[in-house]
Amino acid sequence: MLNKTIIRLFLLLAFAHFSAEAALPLQVEGEQLPTLAPMLERSMPAVVNISTSTNVRIQDNPLLNDPVFRRFFGIPNNPRQQQRNSLGSGVIIDKDEGYVLTNNHVIDKADKITVTLSDGRQLNAKVLGTDPEADVAVIQIPADSLTALRIADSSQLKVGDFVVAIGNPFGLGQTVTSGIVSALGRSGLGIEGYEDFIQTDASINPGNSGGALVNLRGEFVGMNTAILAPSGGNVGIGFAIPSNMAIKLMDSLVQHGEVRRGLLGVTTQDLTPELVKAFNLKSQHGAAVSRVEAGSPAEKAGIEPGDIIVAINGQEVKNGSSQIRTAIGLLQVGDTADLEVMRGDQRLSLQAVIGKPKRPEIAGENIHPILKGVTLSVTGKDQIEGVLLEKIEPKSYAWKTGLRPGDIIVSANRYRVRNLDEFKQVADPRSALLINLQRNGEGFFVVLQ
Repeated sequence: MLNKTIIRLFLLLAFAHFSAEAALPLQVEGEQLPTLAPMLERSMPAVVNISTSTNVRIQDNPLLNDPVFRRFFGIPNNPRQQQRNSLGSGVIIDKDEGYVLTNNHVIDKADKITVTLSDGRQLNAKVLGTDPEADVAVIQIPADSLTALRIADSSQLKVGDFVVAIGNPFGLGQTVTSGIVSALGRSGLGIEGYEDFIQTDASINPGNSGGALVNLRGEFVGMNTAILAPSGGNVGIGFAIPSNMAIKLMDSLVQHGEVRRGLLGVTTQDLTPELVKAFNLKSQHGAAVSRVEAGSPAEKAGIEPGDIIVAINGQEVKNGSSQIRTAIGLLQVGDTADLEVMRGDQRLSLQAVIGKPKRPEIAGENIHPILKGVTLSVTGKDQIEGVLLEKIEPKSYAWKTGLRPGDIIVSANRYRVRNLDEFKQVADPRSALLINLQRNGEGFFVVLQ
């Protein structure tokens, strides 16, 4: 009798906060037990399976890249390719427009994206926008009798809340696992550039990426993204991008095709016990401002080196620099950042208007005298990594040699260069400069001497 009483008490505690719509009689013997089935029947049609195919060039023997060698042996110039396939998940967010939210790594570089609905329909999808730094992407499918998930406010989640993960693990088809919210605001994991993860013990496995994490009302609270699994399988530590963050990024991707992140202009560092003592702080929460860029929004707002940022946009800074970076990363040019800083014994409220990010530029002669008249910069996120020839004076030697604005230097003196620092390291001002240029998808070498 005691065991039956304990079982009834456990079920009562576990399911007491179910909505009236999903609740079932809390009986054990001879009666129907509580179930998630009604909620899942409404939610699962909004979670889709995503399959992609990508044509990948097969790396041949270097001799086969020699056109003379290929011509002599009659080898066709068409490169050999093979097709690679991958599987993942996605969530229908807008049924009228056919918007599907997923992870960038699920559809990255895919030549073809196929979405399979819960009713078996297979639809071709197109990419509307991607944000590799936060691992978010939006694709679009024909809006025909779709089901979308309702969106919940992820800021209302609490550790211990019950959640359900829906996805396509290992390509098995739609699968449901349940658990609780284990932690909130996880960052500094090195998984993505911008991290503010929900941690859950609901089983998440490869293929679940891009799927939905829902609450017991069937509302979208997060997008399953990563697992912490040394063995490659689930060990009860999964991470999801909060719905508030995912939807904000999705709106920008739909509108612009990219996330137009802005600039605050500060460098911060985490608070150590030594810094807490040195600044005479009462709490280790926050981040110390170590540098303020001249002319930046931070300087205009009155932020100074040595300030301790303790809150941003109403959220207490508990995870140091990574939390500040993520918060600023979700803002766009023109948005306002409300900052609470400690300066000595004073707590100040400052407001900064996020500005446009500055692309680093350098005069070419500062790297090599033969590049006088050239303004060098770095490539954007949608370009191959390298040094961009931003401007070239028409009367310069570089122009006469055939260099043009928009050319990208990807190697110098046979060393791969991805930024201005690497270029400067391999460019010897006392000798000729051999560069490999990329222009409109074509590559060629140029000797400057």
